[in-house]
Amino acid sequence: MMNKILKKTLSVLSVTALIASSSATLMGNVEKVSAQETTTLTWSVWDKDSTVYYTPLIEAFEAENPDIKIELLDLGSTDYMTVLGTQLSGGDDSIDVVLVKDTPGYAALINRNQLEPLNELATEVDLDQYSGTVEQISVDDTFYALPFRSDFYVMYYNKDLFDAAGMDYPVNDMSYEDYNAMIREVSEKASEALGTKVYGGHYHVWRSQVQMYGLLDGQNTLVSTDYSFLQPFYETVLSQQEDQIIQDYATLKTSSLHYSAAFYQNNIATMLQGSWFIPTLATAIANGDSEEFDWGMVTMPLPDGAEIGSASGTVTTMGISANSQNKEAAWKFVEFATSETGSQIIAETGTMPAIQSEDVIDIIASTPGFPEDEASKKALAVVNTFLEMPLDEHSAEVETILNDAHDNIMTMNADIAEELQYASEQVAALKQ
Repeated sequence: MMNKILKKTLSVLSVTALIASSSATLMGNVEKVSAQETTTLTWSVWDKDSTVYYTPLIEAFEAENPDIKIELLDLGSTDYMTVLGTQLSGGDDSIDVVLVKDTPGYAALINRNQLEPLNELATEVDLDQYSGTVEQISVDDTFYALPFRSDFYVMYYNKDLFDAAGMDYPVNDMSYEDYNAMIREVSEKASEALGTKVYGGHYHVWRSQVQMYGLLDGQNTLVSTDYSFLQPFYETVLSQQEDQIIQDYATLKTSSLHYSAAFYQNNIATMLQGSWFIPTLATAIANGDSEEFDWGMVTMPLPDGAEIGSASGTVTTMGISANSQNKEAAWKFVEFATSETGSQIIAETGTMPAIQSEDVIDIIASTPGFPEDEASKKALAVVNTFLEMPLDEHSAEVETILNDAHDNIMTMNADIAEELQYASEQVAALKQ
């Protein structure tokens, strides 16, 4: 009898143990499945804490894709592309999605096979919405990133100074020749009316401030073996400098005067600068960091042969690490962030996204401090954006050559034609 009871007890215990074991296994499997259902992507960025559009973009994406989480990896701004390239080397798969800061860095990542080709993934994406920039970042018809942000140059102007001069405000699609005449006139008339020196224009010390005009007819790029096309623009700017229509380049460089601080002083009638300056200027005036004045903006002046709606600019792109183990999920995020929806989210922070649709322009134009005149809003409708530096394996070396040429010409330490010829020979040597 005792043996039967003992056997039944052991049997019950065995079943209980089996159930407990099965439950534990089942719960473990459920936890594993649950963990597998949530994919965490690492997105490499710079200036995480000061960039206002990262958080709303991530929140909107995660709301639509609850099975995907985005974690930011801040690699810093100063040496971002160098650090990113190092991080991606050696098969490191810790990064899934990457922001690409500039064209030379993009070329380097492609040369090292660190970016995933996107052609087959992006078959449903309308590439025309990026104003021609995808074609400019393609290698043999293959692109490895999509435009995320695209800033372009516009001409900011001080309405108060034009009022003082008794002159009409600048207009969109102004010719380069008319622009030169206008800044000379406003400098003279506003200075006389106010009894203080007013500069008609302002160029920051970047080489692009002069060289970008040579790109707008679509016939030349800044990776060239003949830079003679830049000579007329340097002649014009040096003439403006000699006549004190603009501030002296050497003085600006020595003083390290930032273009924003220069414009805030209320003695510069026009300034060619990137669209990224829009929220900065509006905020500075609102906060009292700038002298208060009424301002507007129009498209950058166009040289002969340039199509209306053209501008020079830069592009920040977004791609997928070739080493990523989560490429399908990574593409979902890249597609979202570079879409019309993503662009509108970026625009709501006052920042210019890669897509400048009517809705995006309306959003930018409705941000606090944006000028109320229609011309300022129309200045955002850019059709063709020509990249300051095109995609080329020698982009970084060419950048150095052109920076040196610009410095030598603007400080009048070299003849324009001779210096441009020297730069042409240097780039030609790179191509051999």
